[in-house]
Amino acid sequence: MNKFSVVLYKNQPAVVNDRDGDKYIIKFCTQPATPGGKKAVYGEQKVREKDVVLLHEGPCSSLEAVLSFSCDSLAAQLLETYELLLSDESTANEAVSLSDLAEYSRGGFKADEVWALFSAACGDVHFQLSQEALKNGEVKFTLRTESEIEALNKKQYEKEHEAEIRAAFIGRVKARKLDLPSDAKFMGEVEAFALCKTDKSRVLAEAKIPQTIEAAHRLLIDTGIWDYTKNPYPTRFGFSFDSAKEQLGSMPEEERLEVPGVAYAIDSEHSADPDDAVAFDGEYLWVHIADPASSVEPDSKIDVAARERGTTLYIPEGTSRMLCESCLEDYALGLKQDSRALSFRIKLDSESQIEDCSVFKTKVTVKRLTYKYAQEHKDDSELKPLFEIARKNKARREKNGAITIQMPEVSISVDKETKKVTIEPEERLESNEMIAELMILAGEGAARFAFKNQIPFMYISQESPDFPDNLPEGWAGQFARIKCMRKRSVGITPAPHAGLGVSFYSQVTSPLRRYGDLISHEQLRAFLDGRHLIAKDDMLERVAAGDAASIAAKKASRQSDTHWKLVYLLQNPESEYEAFCIDRRGNDALFLIPSLDMQATLRNCNDVKLNDSACLKVAKVDIPEQKVDFARL
Repeated sequence: MNKFSVVLYKNQPAVVNDRDGDKYIIKFCTQPATPGGKKAVYGEQKVREKDVVLLHEGPCSSLEAVLSFSCDSLAAQLLETYELLLSDESTANEAVSLSDLAEYSRGGFKADEVWALFSAACGDVHFQLSQEALKNGEVKFTLRTESEIEALNKKQYEKEHEAEIRAAFIGRVKARKLDLPSDAKFMGEVEAFALCKTDKSRVLAEAKIPQTIEAAHRLLIDTGIWDYTKNPYPTRFGFSFDSAKEQLGSMPEEERLEVPGVAYAIDSEHSADPDDAVAFDGEYLWVHIADPASSVEPDSKIDVAARERGTTLYIPEGTSRMLCESCLEDYALGLKQDSRALSFRIKLDSESQIEDCSVFKTKVTVKRLTYKYAQEHKDDSELKPLFEIARKNKARREKNGAITIQMPEVSISVDKETKKVTIEPEERLESNEMIAELMILAGEGAARFAFKNQIPFMYISQESPDFPDNLPEGWAGQFARIKCMRKRSVGITPAPHAGLGVSFYSQVTSPLRRYGDLISHEQLRAFLDGRHLIAKDDMLERVAAGDAASIAAKKASRQSDTHWKLVYLLQNPESEYEAFCIDRRGNDALFLIPSLDMQATLRNCNDVKLNDSACLKVAKVDIPEQKVDFARL
């Protein structure tokens, strides 16, 4: 660089005034002149050669001359240059230097003109300044393609006509007739609002649409942004449709008690995560539970992620697991020849009352069975004692005031491709009840073990309901019982669980899918190993956080089920359903549809009594509001 060379300094023009050793003294404009008459302000700066980029060797007349030069024909000259370069295969795909660009467009390369030419080329849609060359101290431009130019021109047009374009878009929103796919980009904020990711929407406000998630949901369906089958509820509650990513790795090698015989993991035929197995050895009931806590440390990254999820989310579209999918192979029971478990060995008296419960880290042989198979073989020598224990335990609990409520349950599945919904009633077999009873025994035994050994633990309790004297029979009676039940409590203080008819209770049988069970396992393993236990206050805080997330997951699951039931009704508009009156509310009647596990309120039903049956047909379905009207046939 020479004296009076023109350089680029911090994206602005500067002129070299002098040299001081290995540095250059440059003059640049620190404050440009204003239309109001304020003069430009200039300053000097010592810079290294690498701090500037040479635009022209010079000499220029002055910095003022460089800044003041203008030429109205530059845009036309650059367009001609672009067309000339594009027409020649040898230059069409090559970067062109600033000096060559001057020669092509101006017939020469003058120092006083260089800043005007550089600025014009940078602002011309046909040319793009090469940032890579600029890093190397060179000024080069590449030729943009037609599609790139079209996109830039469109962007510029939209910027210049923003208000006009916005008004036209809002008009289409009001008319529910969007220009797709181009309008979709403006609807992103409405989607975010409908998914509870933001708390307001400019589009809804401008279109005079109520700012409710239901109104946003309806707009997205009406305008074709969402299909009516779109399920927003997991996202609204902050849940991912994907399982946890944090990897547990292989189960660690450690000393374990080898339990002789075979334990049975009995579950539905669709189950992919068997986490419990049961056996009776003639003296003890064994309840073996999957042992992910062998790899999950309290407050570790995996533990915290599981706490934030609270539970595995089961929705008709699929399963979003609390722990990673890959852990099932190592930690679920019965998927390998030998399973490793945290096991509860329970000594029972003749009435299935717990006399003693011990906890062991075990290695056990597990055989997987379906509920149907277990039901068909309930009198076999291996399974018969388990059924007998379960029957005695149920009788014991009922004697203690346990409340059994039997309401219909259904299984909902969704075809991923067609979104066709299938709803099938779930069959409740004695084998289902048997496993449920043995899991209650394990939860009761674990709670007693923790209390006996003064382990800070998660206990679940429930106050006694206050039933009226004249409970009706049938479905109406079952529903009346549900209305009287008290909410469960989760904490670190043991208290009776009236609904189950037990004095102590905790949940420990599903650590692969419930955070409360996982943290209880962490605490039990720490006790067995003689390690530091989680303190009461910390335990309470973690239990509360996990339970809050679990409650949110249950809401997401319940509303997802309702969503897909409504989709099913829309897909089957001519179907008729048998329903039973389960409650009277003035002149209105509440009906239960067992085949759908749905409730429906019908107006002006003075002729209907509790448990009366009726045939119902869908009259209207409102997906965003999650409402459905039925007509009585």
